[in-house]
Amino acid sequence: MQDYRTLPGPKAIAEFSRKLTKAPLGRRGFGEASLVTNWAEIVGVAQALGSLPVKIAFPRDERSGGVLHVRVATGGLATEFQYRKELIVARINSHFGYGAVADIRITQGHVPPRPPKPAAAAAPILPPDQERDLQASLAAVEDDDVREALARLGRRLAARR
Repeated sequence: MQDYRTLPGPKAIAEFSRKLTKAPLGRRGFGEASLVTNWAEIVGVAQALGSLPVKIAFPRDERSGGVLHVRVATGGLATEFQYRKELIVARINSHFGYGAVADIRITQGHVPPRPPKPAAAAAPILPPDQERDLQASLAAVEDDDVREALARLGRRLAARR
């Protein structure tokens, strides 16, 4: 009989997505998909809508000091990227935690539109007695942010029942 800890069960999508995207992104110099997935947070939402990181070209046998190739949709956005180049390089390196990128090469071309992120579902409203119980169980949590996150989680779990 198998031990219950070795039985197959639900797995996080991240386990599979990292394995599936590693080879295609690695060929383009993206050792981590985080630059592509967090592009809007790195360069800003307005710039991210009209741009696309294409690849990072590293010097031979190195993983730092690379050149990030970015495709932009318009000439105006290319000018803005050129103007903000140093800031963008600093933000990318801050994201990675080391000097991964030393320069940016900008080309103008087609950038496919990105679908908008779906809006978060409204938080469920609990009956007053359940809300009091939830708040009482979280009273010992000192950190306000953690307490609020746990309260949101508790409301969603209670609403499922």
